[in-house]
Amino acid sequence: MSLDADDEILQDFIVEASEILELLSEQLVDLEQAPDDFDLLNAVFRGFHTIKGGAGFLNIDNLVEICHRAEDVFNILRQGQRPVDAQLMDVVLEVLDVLNAMFDDIRAAVDPEPASRELIQRLDELAVPVGESAEPETRAPAQAEAPAAPDPEPATAGDEALDELLGQVADGKAEPLVGGDDISEEEFESLLDELHGKGRFTPDAVSAPAADAPPEKPPAAPASDDISEDEFESLLDEMHGKGKPPGVAATAAEAVAASTPAEAAPAAPLETPAPVVAETPKAAPPPKPAASAKTPPREPSAPRPKTSAAETTVRVDTKRLDDIMNMVGELVLVRNRLATLRASVEDEKVLNAIANLDVVTSDLQLSVMKTRMQPIKKVFGRFPRVIRDLARSLDKEIDLEMIGEDTDLDKNLVESLADPLVHLVRNAVDHGIEKPDEREAVGKPRVGKVVLSAAQEGDHILLSIRDDGKGMDPDVLRRKAVEKGMMDAESAERLDNRDCYNLIFQPGFSTKSEISDVSGRGVGMDVVKTRISELNGTVEIDSEKGKGSLIVVKLPLTLAILPTLMVVLGDQPFALPLASVVEIFNLRDSRTNVVDGQLTVRVRDRAVPLFHLRKWLINAYDAGDGGGHVVVVNMNGMQIGLVVDTLLGQEEVVIKPLGASLQSVEGMAGATITGDGKIALILDVPGLMRRYASRY
Repeated sequence: MSLDADDEILQDFIVEASEILELLSEQLVDLEQAPDDFDLLNAVFRGFHTIKGGAGFLNIDNLVEICHRAEDVFNILRQGQRPVDAQLMDVVLEVLDVLNAMFDDIRAAVDPEPASRELIQRLDELAVPVGESAEPETRAPAQAEAPAAPDPEPATAGDEALDELLGQVADGKAEPLVGGDDISEEEFESLLDELHGKGRFTPDAVSAPAADAPPEKPPAAPASDDISEDEFESLLDEMHGKGKPPGVAATAAEAVAASTPAEAAPAAPLETPAPVVAETPKAAPPPKPAASAKTPPREPSAPRPKTSAAETTVRVDTKRLDDIMNMVGELVLVRNRLATLRASVEDEKVLNAIANLDVVTSDLQLSVMKTRMQPIKKVFGRFPRVIRDLARSLDKEIDLEMIGEDTDLDKNLVESLADPLVHLVRNAVDHGIEKPDEREAVGKPRVGKVVLSAAQEGDHILLSIRDDGKGMDPDVLRRKAVEKGMMDAESAERLDNRDCYNLIFQPGFSTKSEISDVSGRGVGMDVVKTRISELNGTVEIDSEKGKGSLIVVKLPLTLAILPTLMVVLGDQPFALPLASVVEIFNLRDSRTNVVDGQLTVRVRDRAVPLFHLRKWLINAYDAGDGGGHVVVVNMNGMQIGLVVDTLLGQEEVVIKPLGASLQSVEGMAGATITGDGKIALILDVPGLMRRYASRY
């Protein structure tokens, strides 16, 4: 079949299935840690079942097959006939990778390739109880072999109703049921009434013969008509047979075999009758018998809140949100312009209108920004799998703790942060956490710990990665820097510990003596630093030998509107991202000095490198020499001072991209329009340092 990228149903399926796959990645890792969690086991089963249902509706057969095989495995696990262990989870996680690859093909409107026969065979071997042998050649992909029928049992009242229903189907009094698992709510309620009488359905009543359970007086009607998930699954099994994929309608004989194995029935499809109207209230289900020996015991689940039938959310194309954000940005520029003109306006009514516009614009800006916000869990959700796979490949035992997963962040930042954070976490696992025997030898628990946290601080978000591993040794870092020719021994000795830790962000720097698939090639950390700097963020690192390391990433909440410090060089305004500004003071010659040929300024008994921006940007160093202000900024973990002529103050600006001819110019992050109508360039401090510092 060919996939149509413009098919609305296909796009809805992709969105829904992608969310399920993200959730499955977390659930599978959690299941490995808690194999007796029956609710989690059911949730994973339902995830594969839902994807299979949508794929069956769209006739994506290769996707249906792999999901169905995985569903068979989890059906065995739900029956307690096989334990959840690491080897089984390796196979299931490989299935998840295959599904993600298939969805990549589907997004590109390409038919997905089938799963490898080796993977299918491994799933077939896992889809049988422990101690039994699998017969992959004889197992049909759509349905399992029917179990042998037990001795005849007396028919229940529900069976008599089913026989009557089958007769209606044969006489043409009931409409055929379309193949698949999807039925309407009215058909579902009507089927319950026909099969078991009004309000008499329980899964145990279907599976247990009526002769084994004495009749009980029905208790009072419950307050709600809802049935549990277990009852729903049991009903599906009765209708379609266990593990049937959508698109394969259960025959009447199979439906009868599920409830009364001894009785034969015609092979016509089971049909849903017209809804039955009844005035009597539904009776409460009778008490459930004890769980079977093969089924893990379950805790009673808390009652679920009833959801409103009305739609409370709507899907919006992200491009439309970006367009709205751009228009709000233009409105912010107009607001800034009016705020500048306010001083020259004497009409009180006009001043009040400008003040009201300011308030409304700020509220609108905040509301639109919130529509672009997504929880950081979108990024954090992949780390349990990353940690699990790394721990197994490196023979380490690691516990991951995630804090602040509900912290909101701009959608574009969420997408851009994924790769840098994955690299930082991999580095913490590979370089930081020791192997279990090494940890025990120094008095640590065998299981290492990585803590990933997120928190909002004003208009910024703080992300931290902490590990309790071996930490970093400043002396080793100094020695490596000298060995790689990054600096001489005398300069390395003058570095304090914090400066030594920041050496790991230098290109080509690595302390690994062996190169592996995980790390050791000296690439990656400098790319991480560059990527975060491009997002107007900063990275700080701290460590203690033998105790562990902490990396903190600080980012603005949004990329579209940026808080800046407006400065002037000559008569030209420039904008410095406020996130990197540490402090400001007046320049005095008594605080400056030259160290190793570099002009420095003394800040609390510490020499900070000092640079004149006029000399770099407008080539008029003499005109501004001897005065101005020093803006101390944080760049790649170190502080530098930038000399400017005039300070205008803080201002929120809308970032406008530079033209194609200027995009390759280092040191410029974009442009904006100031409140007085001038164009100001937004400075990228790390880029400026790369471009100019080596020249002067």
